[in-house]
Amino acid sequence: MRTALIIPGIHGSPDGHWQTVLQNRTPFARRVEQDDWDRPVLDRWLDRLVALTDASPGAIAVAHSLGCVLVAHAAARFPDIKIGGALLVAPADVDVSPGAFPEFSNFAPMPVAALPFPSTLVASRNDPFMRLERAAALAAAWGSEFVDMGDAGHINIASGFGWWPGANRLIGSLASRVEGLQ
Repeated sequence: MRTALIIPGIHGSPDGHWQTVLQNRTPFARRVEQDDWDRPVLDRWLDRLVALTDASPGAIAVAHSLGCVLVAHAAARFPDIKIGGALLVAPADVDVSPGAFPEFSNFAPMPVAALPFPSTLVASRNDPFMRLERAAALAAAWGSEFVDMGDAGHINIASGFGWWPGANRLIGSLASRVEGLQ
């Protein structure tokens, strides 16, 4: 089974968040830990992500919110990054949000180049951090399959996403696509 790299966004994914539940229930999951979850610095966060991808080549990145943007930056800066595929859930729009969320500012602008690995972008119609149309446009630019979750908020604890079996199905589907390419 491929390693799943859990890549939270700002503030990490606290207890009860679907990423943390997934990590706790999945023996082959590893979290990309950051020194400061509340004050993200792109270059530091990239260093941590790249180090873990080097240690787990071919892993499936399971990213949420700002973690999705981190994966896109990593792919843009390091086209040979050893990510096998990526599940990108509820990306934060760093191009729109910096006024309201200054901690996102050093992650702007949003990378829009095609990702060098298979990916699935999951978005919600009422996510306060990204409009559905923008998410669909990013999915197209990144070459990602697009999943419209309907009215699911930011797909986090506040939106009712603790244990989320759908994440396992999406990861399994993505892993099958990755295996089909090899």
